[in-house]
Amino acid sequence: MRLAFILDPLANIKIDKDSSYVMMREAASRQHTIYTLQQSDLAWKNQQVIGFARSLTLINSPDHTHCWYAEGATEVIPLNQFDAVLMRKDPPFDTEYLYSTYLLEQAEHQGAYVINSPRAIRDYNEKLATIEFPEFIPPSLITSQAQPLLEFLAEHEDIILKPLDGMGGASIFRVQTTDHNINVIIETLTRYGTRTIMAQRFLPEIRDGDKRILLIDGKPVGYALARIPKPGETRGNLAAGGTGKAQPLSARDSAISKALGKILPKRGLFLVGLDIIGDYLTEINVTSPTGMQEITNQTGVNVAGLMIDALEKNCSAR
Repeated sequence: MRLAFILDPLANIKIDKDSSYVMMREAASRQHTIYTLQQSDLAWKNQQVIGFARSLTLINSPDHTHCWYAEGATEVIPLNQFDAVLMRKDPPFDTEYLYSTYLLEQAEHQGAYVINSPRAIRDYNEKLATIEFPEFIPPSLITSQAQPLLEFLAEHEDIILKPLDGMGGASIFRVQTTDHNINVIIETLTRYGTRTIMAQRFLPEIRDGDKRILLIDGKPVGYALARIPKPGETRGNLAAGGTGKAQPLSARDSAISKALGKILPKRGLFLVGLDIIGDYLTEINVTSPTGMQEITNQTGVNVAGLMIDALEKNCSAR
């Protein structure tokens, strides 16, 4: 297969943690050809969506961190000439990201196989998407207005407030009724009532970890990565200092995964990261879900291998 990965700059990739890196390495080990692009390498020219793509050769280095790749010369390749195009650009989901999804959707119309589907990425805000499954989520509120947020706090006494466009635990606040800063927190997050945010009842089960479950073509990996907050912290995100611990799926984890696994692939969501705290679904990650390396390193399950297995199967069926 010829695979194109749309990524952040290669020099910024942390290969000891990055899931795109292990997917590329797994694909290369099977003699598939890897190309990389950045978001700015997408273009529409001569009535085709093209990519200014570079072939990628993965190199083993003594410390496994430096000089890990060699890029070929830039080639102009229509996206429909790749067997699959994997959109793995990290958020923020800004205007440029939005434009990329439009170009990628047009590439789909021209026969390209894009993972995840650009329309699905646009439709699935990673926090708002959870409200489609109310039976699995904690008590939640979505609004830009202060009064409903204050009423939600009065009802639940201990809540989480978070923006809809954040990642890595950024700008997430835990607020209790005794907090004297609640008004300024609401003003700051909602930008004085002009930005919509999400409130959720605080889940004390966060102490046991914010579980990341990877769905590959609707099937869950057998282990979740529980991201356990550091002492004094309420966020389990690894970017916020959390510690990842792989653990088998609970019965509730499996039930949520099974229910969403029947729906999401039909919408073009091939690789998805479900975030579950305790028994509750809190986010559906569709842009660049990660966690593969941590699960593999702790359990021996080759998660990237499962991904490439599924990709090979789907590409051969096209």
